[in-house]
Amino acid sequence: MSDKPLILNNTASPSKPVQNNTQQATVYKILLAISFVHLFNDSIQSVIPAIFPILKDNLLLTFTQVGWISFAINFTSSIIQPVIGYAADRRPTPILLPIGMCFTFAGVFILAYSDSYLLVLFSVILIGLGSATFHPEGMRVAHMAAGMRKGLSQSIFQVGGNAGQSLAPLLTRYVFVPFGQIGALGFTVVAAAGIVVQTYVARWYKSMLDSGYTFKKRAGARLMDPARRKSIRNATFILVTLVFVRSWYGAAISSYYAFYLMDAYKISIDNAQIYIFLFLASGAVGTFLGGPLADRFGRRNLIMLSMIGTAPIAIVLPFASPFWAAVLLVIGGFILLSSFSVTVVYAQMLHPGNIGTVSGLITGFAFGMGGVGSLALGSLGDVWGIGNVMIAVGFLPLLGLLALLLPGDAQLDRWSTE
Repeated sequence: MSDKPLILNNTASPSKPVQNNTQQATVYKILLAISFVHLFNDSIQSVIPAIFPILKDNLLLTFTQVGWISFAINFTSSIIQPVIGYAADRRPTPILLPIGMCFTFAGVFILAYSDSYLLVLFSVILIGLGSATFHPEGMRVAHMAAGMRKGLSQSIFQVGGNAGQSLAPLLTRYVFVPFGQIGALGFTVVAAAGIVVQTYVARWYKSMLDSGYTFKKRAGARLMDPARRKSIRNATFILVTLVFVRSWYGAAISSYYAFYLMDAYKISIDNAQIYIFLFLASGAVGTFLGGPLADRFGRRNLIMLSMIGTAPIAIVLPFASPFWAAVLLVIGGFILLSSFSVTVVYAQMLHPGNIGTVSGLITGFAFGMGGVGSLALGSLGDVWGIGNVMIAVGFLPLLGLLALLLPGDAQLDRWSTE
């Protein structure tokens, strides 16, 4: 199979940009490559929450300080990623793909040898910068290689990231518990592999731009009806809020639920990580299957149902026995993250052509705000106790009812094609 998509019905001369990019062959080789890099990137990023119990013991950290570390990596991404995404929509820069992974390489190397709280913060900021650089351009590559299968491409791209995140508890159990903080050094190998693959992807990306590939924009955006512009702005705000809320709950589980299990049930660090893995791994499966589910039930409906369906599970979870907690985490992770890729596609349909900006808003800003939630939850954990925090966050998914205010799929389809 050729690495380049087949652009059909293209009558443009070589000196003119190709304007018709709507009919292409899906380039699975590039989609799989960028998905694997997403896995590399997010598995390295997952090192941070995975190493929390080790750092807390080694550096005698409070829950608030743990929250600041989580805040540092997430908020770095949330500040930088929308800026990079906005700039990428105006001037795509393929070389940023390997450069971002170089930041990640440096961050994980420093983390392995960090012997102070401030040095840890510096290392995770570098990792956050690497992630912020990767996501906007990575999402544009996925969109470019998708052809007509935009939903499938997002599922392939996003499942790599969620699979990488699901590795965090296993990293704690099999890497950081036996080897300690120095175990982070092994992830420089993963980062190096990411640099190699990113270089390959960047070359393909550049060749497509050189051949005249352009991203379809909404025609007449400047002349858009004010009422519709307001509706799109409100829908974008609601969508970002929903992702923000989902990130808060996800941060509560991935960063603090292990501490809850250790405190409430006296479960060891390594065994507690299995519960987090179940949640994140089932979430990765839900991410991949989210596209077909959205085709069956509708994009807006799935976004709402993924959160409302999680609510009863989240409310019951703090009171469940260890066995039933494992069952609930599997079900809850699948349901909650089934709308992950669907949310991205929905946002792209609200803002056609602005792929990098959408990435900045959805996978950057909104998820970065999850870092703010992690900081707040850590502070509350010191004051209220981690058990009370887990009870309180169980009600967050109820905010999924806000999805009722989003435009329906039929209206969204009309907006994206006009």
